Amino acid sequence: MAKLLYITAHPHDHQASYSMAVGQAFIESYRESHPQDEIVHLDLYKMDIPHIDADVFSGWGKLRSGGEFSSLSGDEQKKVARLGEIVEQFVSGDKYVFVTPMWNFSYPPIMKAYIDSICVAGKTFSYTKEGPVGLLKGKSAIHIQARGGVYTEGPAAGLECGHRHLNAIMMFVGITDFKGIFVEGMNAMPENAAEIKEKAIAEAKKEAKVFGAAATAKV
Repeated sequence: MAKLLYITAHPHDHQASYSMAVGQAFIESYRESHPQDEIVHLDLYKMDIPHIDADVFSGWGKLRSGGEFSSLSGDEQKKVARLGEIVEQFVSGDKYVFVTPMWNFSYPPIMKAYIDSICVAGKTFSYTKEGPVGLLKGKSAIHIQARGGVYTEGPAAGLECGHRHLNAIMMFVGITDFKGIFVEGMNAMPENAAEIKEKAIAEAKKEAKVFGAAATAKV
């Protein structure tokens, strides 16, 4: 049995969001194809995700200097402990599905806060003489992203930063089996919006049936 973390970073549900609609189709297809697997939905907009601020830096500094957790202030304890819970949960997953809209060429800030919480030395990567090495090898991830315009080709190609950043993060933590499903062009071509959505849903259902197979075969 594998554990899949379904990580959504959208304030709307599947009825109002293209990316969430495609994400839901993916999960439904995955559940049918992998009934033995555990699926955990992480709605980032409903989670407590501390920003890495002065309290966090101070708390981490005290712990690295040999201090006890009890020596941290109340705010330091709360934030440091919560960040620890988030990364432990992430590490416990075998497969990851990220769902985001494209906002201002990237993704919502809550997604960046989540990424910051899971990039932790000793948990998802380690420092070596040859540089950082990812610790999550053998796992799989996919990113479902909705874009109002077209960014895979044409004059706007290369402007999208969210998927590219997530790809870099996945490589950093050792996840090389990483793909993207893009729902794009609905605003640029509103007359084709329904067709674009259905095409992405069909792709999601197909990908869900084999999700993680490539990484498993390499182990």
